[in-house]
Amino acid sequence: MIELYYWPTPNGHKITLFLEEAGLPYTIKPVDIGKGDQFRPEFLAFSPNNKMPAIIDREPNDLGEPITVFESGAILRYLADKTGRFGGEGLRGRVEVDQWLAWQIAGQGPMTGQYGHFTVYAPEKIDYAIDRYTREVQRLLGVLDRRLQGRAFIAGDQYTIADMAAYPWINPYTRAPLDLEPYPELRRWHASIAGRPATQRAYALTQQVNPNAGKPLTEEERRQLFGR
Repeated sequence: MIELYYWPTPNGHKITLFLEEAGLPYTIKPVDIGKGDQFRPEFLAFSPNNKMPAIIDREPNDLGEPITVFESGAILRYLADKTGRFGGEGLRGRVEVDQWLAWQIAGQGPMTGQYGHFTVYAPEKIDYAIDRYTREVQRLLGVLDRRLQGRAFIAGDQYTIADMAAYPWINPYTRAPLDLEPYPELRRWHASIAGRPATQRAYALTQQVNPNAGKPLTEEERRQLFGR
């Protein structure tokens, strides 16, 4: 039913987390971003920002032509609407989920990505950039930790796409670990999601799809990913 164009990165994990939780049938179409698959014309035809993940839903709810969706947040909202699951219940529940989904897409993901770039991948160490993004990521972790006080999950008592979006971006760089000790609510929430069988199935795909995950980048991979 769902064709998932995927590579095991934090944004890619967002979608496999949903698909495994929902039990939707899907087929993975690997997009090797280190080899430049994201620039192939056939991929750009439905993911014009040359980023994965993207999906093609061959059986949309309206029974019409296949629907393509790019951008991880848009995919999560589409899948939540398609299945009627994990998207927030009622008007107020949906608003609660969507504002935190937007928080993740606009803030937590990009800022953590910049932190990772300048601490792990940059060809030279720029102290200002490292300090800037480290402090901003820590601020965002604090925002999330405070939000989780008195709540099982980000939007309340139910696991939603807001959690699926934020979870993969918590401390994703093994070569540049963040200190999570100051954030007890975040650590409790993160552990609860890590223990879910669907989460474990989603992350098991990493080695299946990219056996080289975690290894240093080659010069060709750097060129494809960073334009160098």
